[in-house]
Amino acid sequence: PGNLSECPNGSRWVMEVFNECAQDSRDIASIILGLISIGCFAAASFPQFYQACKMGNMDRALSIYFLLGWLGGDLLNLIGSFLANQLPLQVYTAIYYVLADLVMLSLYCYYKAKNRGVGFTAPINTAFLFLTLGTVSTISFLGRGAAREQEPLTFRGRSLLSAHGAEPGWKPFTRSEIIGFTIGSVSSVLYLGSRVPQIYTNYKRKSTVGVSYSLFALVMLGNSLYGLSVLLKNPEPGQGEGDYILHHLPWLVGSLGVLSLDLVISTQFLLYRRGQPGAGAEQDPLLGEEGES
Repeated sequence: PGNLSECPNGSRWVMEVFNECAQDSRDIASIILGLISIGCFAAASFPQFYQACKMGNMDRALSIYFLLGWLGGDLLNLIGSFLANQLPLQVYTAIYYVLADLVMLSLYCYYKAKNRGVGFTAPINTAFLFLTLGTVSTISFLGRGAAREQEPLTFRGRSLLSAHGAEPGWKPFTRSEIIGFTIGSVSSVLYLGSRVPQIYTNYKRKSTVGVSYSLFALVMLGNSLYGLSVLLKNPEPGQGEGDYILHHLPWLVGSLGVLSLDLVISTQFLLYRRGQPGAGAEQDPLLGEEGES
């Protein structure tokens, strides 16, 4: 539990629930926006699950590299959460992201095999299940061991890079911060790179049929709120604004950079919404079968 004596003007409920010092309304707004962004990310996958079951063409609508890049980014986010000894809510949320990505990837492989008449969906789903359990259990074991060796933090934040102590001045990166910064940078690159194949897939098909726009709309909303929550958060005691931004730069670049690419995908939804050859080509066989019957 948090110690309010170290945060005399802080909110009691924030300290008790999140073990984080919220000195003013700016900090509280940052926490609320962060929680809403988590809800947006958590709900983003469900519209695509529904769209996949409804249309049955997820293997043609989504790029496999988009899914793999998203999964890689979330896996690094999970690893960084363990290495940086983050709050339980963050760790559980990161685990949920990985599980949701694996379910979406399993659906992709299922419809890929179904539409091509290949019967290997069961081994694929089994492999993903063992991969998930093995990844989560291994990282959990390593993360607990690393957490016991780490020095205690004054206040634990929501980012992978938490400030140790309250020493004034421009603080150099510690070893754990360098690891966290590197993981965050690679994760941001994967998030950014995952959008490019999906943009190309939509452009090549001249269609967005089978892709749920709600998926990208919720992700855009989540990234916007997450970026605002990071920017609203007051720096740690003795930490300057520039130092704070530098320590959170990979996650800001990842969230705001992905937001710009998702706007490109949103434009494709408007361009290919109706009357495009790609959409008709996917609907013609279904209409033909109905007429013949």
